[in-house]
Parts: sequence; structure tokens; C-alpha cells
Amino acid sequence: MYLGIDLGTSGVKAMLIDADQAVIGSASSKEVTTTRPHAGWSEQDPADWIRATEEAIAGLRAAHPAELAAVRGIGLSGHMHGATLLDGEDKVLRPCIMWNDTRSHREAAALDADPRFRKITGNIVFPGFTAPKLAWVKANEPDLFAKIRWVLLPKDFLRVWLTGEHMSEMSDSAGTAWLDTGARKWSGDLLAATGLEERQMPTLVEGTDAAGTLRPELAAKWGLGEGIIVAGGAGDNAASACGMGTVREGAAFVSLGTSGVLFAANATYLPNPESAVHAFCHALPNTWHQMGVILSATDALNWHSRVTGASAADLTGELGETLKAPSGVTFLPYLSGERTPHNDAAIRGAFLGLGHESGRAVLTQAVLEGVSFAIRDILEALKSAGTQLSRVTAIGGGSRSRYWLKSIATALDLPVDLPADGDFGAAFGAARLGLIAATGADPVAVCSAPATAETIEPEAALTAAYEDAYQRYRRLYPAIRAAY
Repeated sequence: MYLGIDLGTSGVKAMLIDADQAVIGSASSKEVTTTRPHAGWSEQDPADWIRATEEAIAGLRAAHPAELAAVRGIGLSGHMHGATLLDGEDKVLRPCIMWNDTRSHREAAALDADPRFRKITGNIVFPGFTAPKLAWVKANEPDLFAKIRWVLLPKDFLRVWLTGEHMSEMSDSAGTAWLDTGARKWSGDLLAATGLEERQMPTLVEGTDAAGTLRPELAAKWGLGEGIIVAGGAGDNAASACGMGTVREGAAFVSLGTSGVLFAANATYLPNPESAVHAFCHALPNTWHQMGVILSATDALNWHSRVTGASAADLTGELGETLKAPSGVTFLPYLSGERTPHNDAAIRGAFLGLGHESGRAVLTQAVLEGVSFAIRDILEALKSAGTQLSRVTAIGGGSRSRYWLKSIATALDLPVDLPADGDFGAAFGAARLGLIAATGADPVAVCSAPATAETIEPEAALTAAYEDAYQRYRRLYPAIRAAY
């Protein structure tokens, strides 16, 4: 048996698979609280991640005690970019500054103006990345900065708790703005630019490598054996790609989670930072990927749900399953700024084109279309970075809405595949990495793609209307930005 642990923004999910990769069971924790003490801030207490992991493991043990006891390998996945700061005794110095925290936009711009960053990392320095967060801490919390012994990403904080090892892997570390992405190693020059040294960073391994063994006291507590390998693992999107089998050149998926992602696997390193596309290492050796990110996908629908007092399911249910032409109301989903393609932490969302006739359903339709058009922006950025896609596979909570999938297929003018029944997300990908690390199995053979249950084709009768609406959407960002 093999265990995948995925530290998500809202909680922890643990999944058990067997040697044939059949899912035995999964369990999730209660929600992890995110605090926003100031505009643009987003923080979590790392102690809550440990609590949430304990809850998820307890759920698995209650339902599958014998199977859990047979675990031989564990893989880790987690939300990326978070600055988790520890002292010399591995004590947390402050709440983790999360991936969707934009307080360090000035520091990010300053680092990005240093040509070494784009040249070495292959990426724009975004405010959500880890390096500008540390520059902010150095400028605003200097006494705390002086105490930092370890800078860890969220899943790698869990690794310290699980194994005692300070280690990370390439896919997650590529999102720090300190990694030499082509050479797959830390850059001493870039670390020095933020006042840090390589000794403060975790040791790097590949996601398929062994990166510690489970502490005997935790193994005993959970009813497991000794010597259980913990794999390097992956950042959440790379882990989802391993779960989806998106590891070969040209394979791609769109993820509708809290954020939205369009992810394409690459056999070579293809940086093009001017396009605002991420060029990161993949979790498998000698593999890279390109990825565009929008900061609010289902988060935009959840915001709309809170404002209207209706559940997200009820809101999308009001639309039915027949795709409608855009109404003329446009939603810009920049609720916490935007990453691809604008790299703009200051921009905020907007409804435009509202009239007396604009009821709740029209606003819901606009929210879904706005996210679809934001993903189209990523597709255009990927094209400019040299990647051409012929189809995508949809994953994430938002993919349960058929209306939204039809909207995305039509906005992208690409077929959208739905995987056969099963959970092929980050927890499953992490479990696969645990299997590979524990057994030495071939990574590409293990990370195969699931069967396609259904394909959502673009609505040919609406592609022209969607193209017109997208072009209007594109014109609105510079107009709103000028107002800001």
C-alpha cells in the first residue's frame, strides 16, 4: 500500500492506493483557516497543517486499518510558494505567508528588475513567489528575519514533522524564484539577493526520490511498520499532473480549483518569462512543464455565493446544462490580483455591462465566463511560449459543473476530456510518487493517463459569440488598470 498526503489551501486529503494503483480509500480533514489581517494578506498557521494531517490519517485508519498498516511508501503534495520560516530548533517563527498573498508586490518588482532572476529561473518574479516574501520579511520584520534557520515550502514543513529531514524537490522549489530551473539546483546569487544563504534552504532531490523515512513514533501511532519511505513529492499542480498522467510532451490539463491552472508537460526546458507563463521543473527527472495560473477560479464562484447567499451548486444549477451566448455582462475575476498573463497584484475584479435586467443567473453566467476567458488568456500565453495544445483534460472541483466545462471548451475552442470515474488529483499523484520512491518503479510507466469517460466539445454555434465576448474581456483589463 502507498499513501498520498495533499496539503491543500483549505485542508488535507490523504489517499491510499494499492500496488496496482487502485484507490482503496481517502479521507479529508476539517477546513484549515486562512487569515487576512490586511488587504492583500493571506496567512495560515503551520500547526493547523499538522492537525489537519492527523485528522485525515485518523479518518483513513478508522475506515481502512489493515490497509493503512500495510503502507510502504508515502508521497507529499502541497500548495506552492508559501514562506514557512523556522528557527534553529525547527520552531515556526511566524504564520506562513501563502501563495495568494500579494503584500510583497513592490519587492517582487524590485527583484524582477534584476535581470539575473528571469535569466536563471526562467520566470517573472511574481508577488506570490517565495523570494519576494522573504525580501518583505527582511524589510518589515528584521528581528524575525535574523532568526531564520530554514525557509521551507508548506509540504516540506510537513516532511520535517514526518521525518525530521529538511528536504524539498524540484517542482515545488521552482516556484520560489531561487532555483536555477534548467540546472535543477539552488542559485547562490539569487539567494544572496534576498539576504539568504544556501545553508538555509532544504536539500534538493527529485520528486521520485526517497526523501526521508517516517519517524518511528508516528509510525507506531498510526499502526504502521518501520522504515517507510517518504518521497520527494511535488507541488500541488505537478502532483496533479502525475495523477493525471500529464508527464509526456504535449499532454495538458486544466484545473478548476481555488485557483485556475492550465498545465502542459514539456520534454525540455522552455522558458519565456515575458509571456508570464511559469516554466518549472516537473516532479519526474529530466522533465519540465509550462503552467499559467489565475488566482481566482472556484474562489470567484465562492465569492459570488457568499455575496448572493446561494450555494455554488444552486447558482450553477440555475443555468442548466445548455450553454448560453454571453449576455453582454462581463466579469473580471481579479479578486486578489492576477498572475498570468498580467502579473498585477493591484488589479481587482469587476462586473461591467450591468443593467436593470441583470439578474442573479446573468451574474453567475458572467462569473463562469470570466474564469473561462482568464484560462483562455493562459492558452494564448502558452502559445506565445511555444506550446500548442490540441485538447485538455479537466480536473478540480469546478469540473463538476457541465455548464462551466462547456464554457471553457468553447472559450478555448478545444475539446475538454473528462477522466473515467476516479480521483486523479494531487493526493493520487503524491501516492504514485510514494510508490515510485519505495519500489524503484519506472516513473513514466506508473504515471499513466486515466481512460477518458467523456469529451466536451466546443459549441460550434457559439464560438463566434464567445470570441467576441473574449475580445471585449481583453479590452477591459487595460481600461480598468488605467482607472486604478
